[in-house]
Amino acid sequence: MRHPDISRSGSVRRPQVTGRWPGGRPGEARWYAPVAVAADAAGVLVPVLLVYHLTGQPRPLAAAAVATVGWLALRAGHRRYRPGRLGESRGLLASAHDWLLLLGLLAGLRAVLGEHSEVSAAALALLPAPLVTGLTAAALHRHLTRRRHRAEAVRRVLVVGEPDAVDAVVSRLAAGTDHAYVTVGAVLLGPGELTSGVPPLSRLPIEPPAHCPEVPDLIPAGTDGSGVLAAARRQSADLVLLVPGTRLGGDRLRRLCWSVQDAGLALCVTSGLTEVARHRITVASAAGLNLLHVAPPPRRGAPLLWKAATDRIVAALALVVLAPLLAALALAVRLDSPGPVLYRQTRIGHRGTPFTLWKFRTMVPDADRHRPALETVNEHCATPLFKIRRDPRITRIGRLLRRTSLDELPQLVNVVRGEMALVGPRPPLPDEVARYGTVELRRLSVRPGLTGPWQVSGRSELSWDEGLALDLAYADNWTLTGDLDVLARTVRAVVSGRGAW
Repeated sequence: MRHPDISRSGSVRRPQVTGRWPGGRPGEARWYAPVAVAADAAGVLVPVLLVYHLTGQPRPLAAAAVATVGWLALRAGHRRYRPGRLGESRGLLASAHDWLLLLGLLAGLRAVLGEHSEVSAAALALLPAPLVTGLTAAALHRHLTRRRHRAEAVRRVLVVGEPDAVDAVVSRLAAGTDHAYVTVGAVLLGPGELTSGVPPLSRLPIEPPAHCPEVPDLIPAGTDGSGVLAAARRQSADLVLLVPGTRLGGDRLRRLCWSVQDAGLALCVTSGLTEVARHRITVASAAGLNLLHVAPPPRRGAPLLWKAATDRIVAALALVVLAPLLAALALAVRLDSPGPVLYRQTRIGHRGTPFTLWKFRTMVPDADRHRPALETVNEHCATPLFKIRRDPRITRIGRLLRRTSLDELPQLVNVVRGEMALVGPRPPLPDEVARYGTVELRRLSVRPGLTGPWQVSGRSELSWDEGLALDLAYADNWTLTGDLDVLARTVRAVVSGRGAW
């Protein structure tokens, strides 16, 4: 998906930027904070009053007031309502974290004050709080994302650096519209031209003058500082993004930072790290250097043991609950076309271990035998994938099962057996893995999943490179809360059917 500031022809369109916060800071609409506070208050006050009245608990109004004030205080104490924060994420981890703290706080107050309401009633009354908060945060996130699709609530960014480095940064920013950065121009250092379509506004000298006696050293007129500031004024930029390199580093980078910040413009510097989640990075200082410590990807430890145990328990419970649906789907497959109900296929799992994947049959029984004849119409012929939008081998019921992803449900058995996880990269075929390089093989460093980032981001509509990038980012940055987010987004992806061939 291209960013609104770059047209299909590669030329740059200057977006109409709206929705700024005071001081030129873009962010959520002004009503976000009142709505979030009101939703948080209602998510505690109303359920506590209702449950306490229906179950005959003592002092329902006092209990509701204390719980509501405690909930809002915890949320405010963690700066959940701060401008520039609401709408930036779905808030799943934040709401769960605050809710657990609320339970601990109220349990302590209960012990100190000698409150005698039933524990089961109190727990039931507090259950809706994280749900209401999470749904509100998700709604604000969707609203802010839609505004950014229209180039609203964004920052107008001027990028400064060498042409190749500027192109790389601009391309990454233009690849998504879920962030606040819209590139409106570039200031270049050194030879070379831009290919990203962003307008080059000026070019700084390769080596700045040693001294300009007519002005203070902090802002040397006619060199880096004035050139960047002139370009920023020309494009009404409110953020200068510096891309360090061989020609922009050390003392020159520091002086340019002074110039930009003394002029009142916001400033940020790229680190060169990509696809590394923020929770893996810590900042330290040594000898005047700012050091980024990058934690290794999670490959062992308690969180992974918890994930494996939870996946198996949830999958086993799902098989029990979904047993009638599974039986109905099996009957539909059997009646629709001759052949077995289940399709078994060898896939490659964690660390290259092969296993047998199960799914409801969606093709004619001898589909694999017909595949070589269809290689010429493979829509991913330059990649290890084999995908055809209208595959003639798919049966009538198979199209429905694929669109709704119901054909994947038997893989819950694979999850129970420990061969797969609920969330992870999709398990590849052996012939696909045979074409993998060292980069692609990192997909196998985690267990394959029943669903994953690829499925909730477009499925077959994504290119091989886009899907690979999502899988590698998941493998390197996996978290339990990220899995919960993918599971929640899976429901929406299944309902929409987007990219399901």
